[in-house]
Amino acid sequence: MLIGEYTHSIDDKNRLSFPVKFRKTMGKTVVVTPGLDKCLFVFTTKEWDKIAEKLANSSMLQADTRSFNRYLLGGAVEVAVDAQGRILVPDFLKDRAGLKGKVAVVGVHTRVELWDDTTWKAYQKDVEANADSLAERLGTIGVL
Repeated sequence: MLIGEYTHSIDDKNRLSFPVKFRKTMGKTVVVTPGLDKCLFVFTTKEWDKIAEKLANSSMLQADTRSFNRYLLGGAVEVAVDAQGRILVPDFLKDRAGLKGKVAVVGVHTRVELWDDTTWKAYQKDVEANADSLAERLGTIGVL
């Protein structure tokens, strides 16, 4: 399971290290794709296969489905994890998420999210300010 929050730096060659605790779980190849809320998602190839299969089996007759498939699948890139546990983040994905300098590397169970550190801190602050109401809404639908 991928959990926890770490801060790493993206270097001038667009390389980013995974936290040591994530490396074994992530494997030698990962899939990086545009995420939601201005972050990038990173999946193991096994988890990516499950997601891609679900998306492939969705109806191409619905505009929302087509658009989301293009967004997630069209922007996805398979990247190698090097011997030092680093990945190379393609420029178009780095720019899309606004990654520069410090990057928050966040484990979210089956995926890792990559956030510009400043964006992540602002997002966290907003979520923390609304945590009680979020919990209450999730409780009404049986999540908590």
